[in-house]
Amino acid sequence: MTLYAIQDIDDAIAATRSFLWPFDLGRWVKLAVVAFFLGGTGGVNPFQFSGSPQGTTPMEPGASPNVSAVIDAISTTEWLLIGAIVGTVVLLGLAFAFVGAVMEFVFVESLRRERVAIREYWRGWWWQGGRLFGFRLVVGLLSLLLAGGPIAAAAWPLLSGTGTLSVPVLLLAIGVAVVVAIAGGLVNGFTTQFVVPVMIAENRNVLAAWRRFWPTLTGQWKQYLAYVVLRFVLAIAVAVVVGVVSAVGALVLAIPFVIVGLIGAASLGVSQLVGWGVILFAVALFVLAMLVLSLLVAVPVQTYLRYYALLVLGDTEAAFDLVAERRQSIRA
Repeated sequence: MTLYAIQDIDDAIAATRSFLWPFDLGRWVKLAVVAFFLGGTGGVNPFQFSGSPQGTTPMEPGASPNVSAVIDAISTTEWLLIGAIVGTVVLLGLAFAFVGAVMEFVFVESLRRERVAIREYWRGWWWQGGRLFGFRLVVGLLSLLLAGGPIAAAAWPLLSGTGTLSVPVLLLAIGVAVVVAIAGGLVNGFTTQFVVPVMIAENRNVLAAWRRFWPTLTGQWKQYLAYVVLRFVLAIAVAVVVGVVSAVGALVLAIPFVIVGLIGAASLGVSQLVGWGVILFAVALFVLAMLVLSLLVAVPVQTYLRYYALLVLGDTEAAFDLVAERRQSIRA
């Protein structure tokens, strides 16, 4: 049995090369904008978790923080300020997530038509992008509830000052959270990489596209299991390559900004305002240059990983193949 996940590794490289070269600055800039909303290099760390239980000795109730006392100590004005800050951050995050969901369709359409037209594709797919955003939001909230609930329950006696922390219970809760996070990551990953193309191919909403894709997923589960494993390996390899390129690029870019910064430092003896202004200006330009570099690096990375998923999807079900012509030209 041919494993498409292995066969399509090289085909995705050929497809990426054909799409991005010869170099077209306008195309790369547009794709960099799309990549920004897709999350930079995307998929480099497929499963990344943070946080671990700290301390193995139960604390005495008197030594633990009392959440109720802390809450009572916050004034009404402080609560309003906290609410305004949190609300602003949440709204900005939701807006960014919505744009990112629509950009998934813009990106796939760009690969499908081999032409990047952000505004045109946005007008055609913003409604379906909104549905994808809603689906991601529901999955994220459920994952947060199922993963964070057990951890909060295990840690509550310590936080509330009503008991001691049970390390075994906390470890069990963390294990549950890890499993939930992996499951949620797989659902979101398969939705982005396979269900979105089905939505485009057959103009379906998220749930209908999932129902349409499900028989293919279960009927050829070995192909998709191989894809998940190899996608994980590719993500690690991509992370290494991106890290090396970014490090070299940072060293090269840093040279002129370090020189400017040294000029600013030398100016401190003459004028503190001018000196610090020059230093901050150099730092800001360096950060901006690194952002641009990271987005340009993200263009071939995102393109390759998405072509890889599209090729696997088309090999498992011809009705979902959005890049049939590119596939035929590569394999010819």
